[in-house]
Amino acid sequence: MPRSVGFAQIVALSVGITIGSGIFRVPATVAAALQFPGPMLLCWVLGGVIALCGALTVAELAGALPRSGGVFAYLLEGYGPLPAFLFGWTELVVVRAAALGAIATIFAEYLGYFVPLVAANVRVTAALAIALIGAINYLGVQRAAAVLSATTAVKYAVLLGLGLLAFNARGGSAAHFTPAWPASTPWSALATALIPVMWTYDGWADAAFVAGEVRNPRRNLPLALIAGAVSVIVVYLVVNVGFLYALTPQTMAGSKLVASSVAARIAVLGSAGAAVVAGAVVISAFSGLNASMLAGSRIFYAMADRGLFFQAAARVSPRFDSPSVAIWLATVLGAAYVLENDFAQLADKFILGIWPFYTLTVAAVFLLRARRPELPRPYRVWGYPIVPAVFLIASLYMVLNALIADPRNTGITFAVIVAGIPVFWLWSRLGGLKLARQ
Repeated sequence: MPRSVGFAQIVALSVGITIGSGIFRVPATVAAALQFPGPMLLCWVLGGVIALCGALTVAELAGALPRSGGVFAYLLEGYGPLPAFLFGWTELVVVRAAALGAIATIFAEYLGYFVPLVAANVRVTAALAIALIGAINYLGVQRAAAVLSATTAVKYAVLLGLGLLAFNARGGSAAHFTPAWPASTPWSALATALIPVMWTYDGWADAAFVAGEVRNPRRNLPLALIAGAVSVIVVYLVVNVGFLYALTPQTMAGSKLVASSVAARIAVLGSAGAAVVAGAVVISAFSGLNASMLAGSRIFYAMADRGLFFQAAARVSPRFDSPSVAIWLATVLGAAYVLENDFAQLADKFILGIWPFYTLTVAAVFLLRARRPELPRPYRVWGYPIVPAVFLIASLYMVLNALIADPRNTGITFAVIVAGIPVFWLWSRLGGLKLARQ
């Protein structure tokens, strides 16, 4: 596929896939779990630090190995076919379809503000949205990137504006920040609250999935990953501080649609506040859906291109230069998932399924520096080895805490990952690993 994606477009992909719809709901979840402003804001800061440490580290891999598939390519280079296959397997059966389904569900729920939808129609509308996004991506990366850049710019401006306008909300007060801390900091609850927070930050590595189509990737990819992560951290902190100024933690915790509750108190928005938020979520979710399709389909393409999936998925449309079969595969899987699962089920499967592979990817920086010192590294991770170590420690703690706090759902997700091992064995027996071993 031609290298036609520029720096601004790859930053838009990074921001667009990260800022989906979770930021409009998760602040209430965090408030319910932590209850005090100090731990709440600390949770968002920690999430941002973890995401930034991950982005700073993956940026080194992106510059050294600018290949389609991103994390898949780094796992293949660092550990060989089995971990790379398990990542692709997890993306195929859980992560990407769940991500598309979760984002499309929120898109449809908020679209219902403008076009009344009964519960059954929400899922159908979400499935149709996935199909529309699939068609846009099939028409070529430049068309998909143009739509993504426009929608990402709009949603970033609206979200930042909402966070700033919250400081002018009726009933807003700095008193909402006191008392800041409970008598003892609930570290286990903080780690549990990090799971949905990291779902809102997820996407910091996804721009690397389209590395094979980026112009001057050794320069543009590392810069775009870092710029995208920083941009998201800034707007998330502004939004959360603004929401806390507008609402008490108790009020936030009791509000399922916390962004709407804040907008209703902003005088300048008047009676249009709810419509503004609903429109912002619709645009945000549509942008995130587009970015997730753009990035995720490249994983299936890269798997097939390296002999770890059916060769047909590596087909590139001769007319539109897009990975056509991979795009339609992601479309069908996303639509199927959204018709069979609710939002909570989709989000849980999504976040827990991806983090073990993020951990392995960041650890690959240490491994490849020792094993492949000759690799060109136009960017070396700032703060090495502390920055990648911080990410590894934090992510391991978060995953272990999830196993302790919710062993059933976490165990099911990990069981799905492990189930890929016999599939890999069967695939190897069928001779599908020749390309991957080359």
